[in-house]
Amino acid sequence: MNAKTTKHWRLICLAPALLLLAACTRGLPDFTGLVGDLSPVVVNISTAAVLVDGESRRNDSWFERFFGLDPGQDQAPQPGAQSLGSGFIISEDGFILTNYHVVAGADEIVVRLSDRRQLVARLVGTDQRSDLALIKIDAEGLPTADIGSADDLKVGEWVLAIGSPFGFDYSVTAGIVSAKNRSLATEQYVPFIQTDVAINPGNSGGPLFNLDGEVVGVNSQIYSDSGGYQGVSFAIPVDDAMRVANQLRRTGIVVRGWLGVVVQEVDRALARSFGMRRPEGALVSRVVPNSPAAEAGLQVGDVILQFGKREVGTSRSLPHMVGRAEPGERIPLRVLRDGERMKISVRIGALETDERASLAPSPSDQRARPAAFELGVSISNLTHTQRAQLGVGEGGVLVTEVRPGSASALAGLMPGDVVMSVGQQPVDSRAAFREVLLASRGQESVPLLIHRRGSALFLALDVPG
Repeated sequence: MNAKTTKHWRLICLAPALLLLAACTRGLPDFTGLVGDLSPVVVNISTAAVLVDGESRRNDSWFERFFGLDPGQDQAPQPGAQSLGSGFIISEDGFILTNYHVVAGADEIVVRLSDRRQLVARLVGTDQRSDLALIKIDAEGLPTADIGSADDLKVGEWVLAIGSPFGFDYSVTAGIVSAKNRSLATEQYVPFIQTDVAINPGNSGGPLFNLDGEVVGVNSQIYSDSGGYQGVSFAIPVDDAMRVANQLRRTGIVVRGWLGVVVQEVDRALARSFGMRRPEGALVSRVVPNSPAAEAGLQVGDVILQFGKREVGTSRSLPHMVGRAEPGERIPLRVLRDGERMKISVRIGALETDERASLAPSPSDQRARPAAFELGVSISNLTHTQRAQLGVGEGGVLVTEVRPGSASALAGLMPGDVVMSVGQQPVDSRAAFREVLLASRGQESVPLLIHRRGSALFLALDVPG
């Protein structure tokens, strides 16, 4: 093969690689134009708290004694902890949205704009449940953020954040949407957007933008075992954030929907015991008396499969849906009860301070299949004293012993549990417990409703064939 032919084949082999490189290059977004347009709507927020009456030295008694200070005497106000965060402007007259934890406990809130002006802000209102706060500066003609919708976001879509990590103003980081509708134990009413955008202390409260320059989220949290960014960040969907901001602006408080149930996750074992083809929905383990759920006829053991037009994939998604509903609104539910699917209409109530739209799911225990079909549990009738100690009213039987490795142990039963029902049948004595279990022979497993340390939850028990 001559030199000309060799060169020709090299070009043929190289061409696909060049085309691939060109395609990849075309696919990467250029953020330069966006950053220039978006930065003016982002603000830096710094706060300070003043500690009075020796509070700043409450842990320094040795220091005070060494220098001859009386720990009890009045001290001059001391500068307290400072906080740094971000926010974004949502109105021309100075309303700014940020995180609650950025301004919590602050005596002074200072906002620095992109033109380097520093203005003192007043706190309009906060919502700890969603970790959001609305503040206001005295200014006019400010640039405002374009508000998009997180509902339109797609997993894999590019997003970018602008904020002040570690106090470095207007730092830009970018990444993709990793997942949507994530549930975190700290804020059960927020269906978080998960991204791999680098978020660090100081980014909190700052905007998450899409490539159209619209705010789609409020950067709020990271998931980390080191305290620093590890590739998992969470943002509050802007739809939820603006709903909170508008209520805070109008009334200073946030009103959410309330259903009045305690729910838990449906795992594979429970799904099998309820005759379900796959784990789905939210299993009702308690109905609050006189609640909207009670008035609508929801019962313990119901599995809520649909809330309005939205499927309830897991129990963790239900609080988001209920919290978004308007008090007084009538919502249709699709429910599984005793193996039958049915529809129930519920009029949503208003969530009060000490109530929950639906509590975070009870953790399901990990189980293995039992090697032998033995229950391995000892049951006794409850005395009046035991009922008073355990906080149990009528019904139920007490678990006094669980044999290690038995079906009961693998189901998650523990001594001290009170079994309230077996296979949806209430039990109030050892005889009733035994009778219902015998009637369950032939089923692969049965659901047990138990009372444990003041909480109700379901367990799936494999029964002998």
